[in-house]
Amino acid sequence: MPRKHADKPTHHYITGGLVLVALGLFAAAGALAVVKPISESTPPVYQARETLSLPSPFPEPGQIANSAPFIDETRIQPGDTLAALLQRLNVQEANLQQFLIQNKDARSIYKLYPGRTVQAALNADGSMKWLRYYHTPGTKDNGEFVSKWLEIRPDNDNGFVALELAEATETQMRIAEGEIVSSLFGATDAADIPDAITFQMAEILGSKIDFIRDLRKGDRFRLVYETHSHQGKEVGSGRILALEFNNGKKTYDAIWFEPENGSGGYYDFDGKSLKGAFLRNALKFSRVSSNFGKRRHPIHGSWRSHNGVDYAAPTGTPIHATADGVVQFAGKQRGFGNIIILKHKNNITTYYAHQHRIAKGIRKGTRVEQGQLIGYVGSTGWATGPHLHYEFRVNGKPVDPLSIDLPVAEALTKTQMAAFQSTLDNYRNHFTLLAALQDAGQSGIDSEMQVAQAGNN
Repeated sequence: MPRKHADKPTHHYITGGLVLVALGLFAAAGALAVVKPISESTPPVYQARETLSLPSPFPEPGQIANSAPFIDETRIQPGDTLAALLQRLNVQEANLQQFLIQNKDARSIYKLYPGRTVQAALNADGSMKWLRYYHTPGTKDNGEFVSKWLEIRPDNDNGFVALELAEATETQMRIAEGEIVSSLFGATDAADIPDAITFQMAEILGSKIDFIRDLRKGDRFRLVYETHSHQGKEVGSGRILALEFNNGKKTYDAIWFEPENGSGGYYDFDGKSLKGAFLRNALKFSRVSSNFGKRRHPIHGSWRSHNGVDYAAPTGTPIHATADGVVQFAGKQRGFGNIIILKHKNNITTYYAHQHRIAKGIRKGTRVEQGQLIGYVGSTGWATGPHLHYEFRVNGKPVDPLSIDLPVAEALTKTQMAAFQSTLDNYRNHFTLLAALQDAGQSGIDSEMQVAQAGNN
């Protein structure tokens, strides 16, 4: 029977080489009872004390204090000031605030983002060893995920020095599953899956599933994804490595794979590339406000052909290209308002109309990739409210983008399939493990699993 979510989500972490599942082994304990015997008199209590000498080379207490500073940490709250943070950390260095104000290398400390952390290390005499502000806990730098911070240290001239430091984060893999009850975000929140991973799910399977119209209660998903941590703290999400989504009676899947001498991308379990397929929707999450076909025009009142699909969304909602292409037009047109027209292979064009504004750098001749930000939802032109008017044309003729069979890319070559199959088998083992836990009815058990990361990247 399908496993239902408990109030506390089940977490599955992948970091090492062994599978460790914490199971509830004490279910039968409630059936036992221990009766304390009645004693007529209270037995005497005996105490023994013995002084033991510390074995060498155990350090003396003074040595511990001198060798290891005391490290305190505080999280920035809305409205916090630098003075308040230093006070909470018990930092009382003379001239420190003046240095932070005047030194150009220390100015990042005045961008106090709520939720970020500040640490201070104090010596045994209360003097500061260093002050650290983790202003960018997780970001990509030259293709590597790093954590960046500002560090202030005393120098030899009774002053201070400010250094911008960065350190590569550790990458772990995590497996998770969820069930749709009301929405995709509701299901991923219940499974403690980051929002960034949820957005990736919609992007990867956007050509297969319309996440606005197609989701049904009881749909299930399983996925393997990366997380990045620094000093034991999770600081960001990486990419989805494998994904399986049961939507109604159909199962859709994807795996990240980098062919030899080729660029990485997502493929289904049959080895067919998902990149190059058109996304069903140019918006992440919205609702259809007007379908393709005949309708009464909301402004003119007459019955006219509606050559696209309208998606109602708040002004400023990001619009993404549904496929690789070249900008054929970017600007204003009479009824469309701000519009972008993209030209794709096989004489296909897509229209994105009524935009509030067009994204920076998007102009005629610009090459765009599938999923790239190209503009923002608005209500320019003939529009009664903010929405995206999206058209899909083949040889200049409009077709319904919600019903057309979208083009797909070619499968991997025979030479690449062997490496692909090996990678796929590895991730399928993770999904098999999740399925086994589900079938065993482990719903209320907090399980942590550590699985070999070697060979999974």
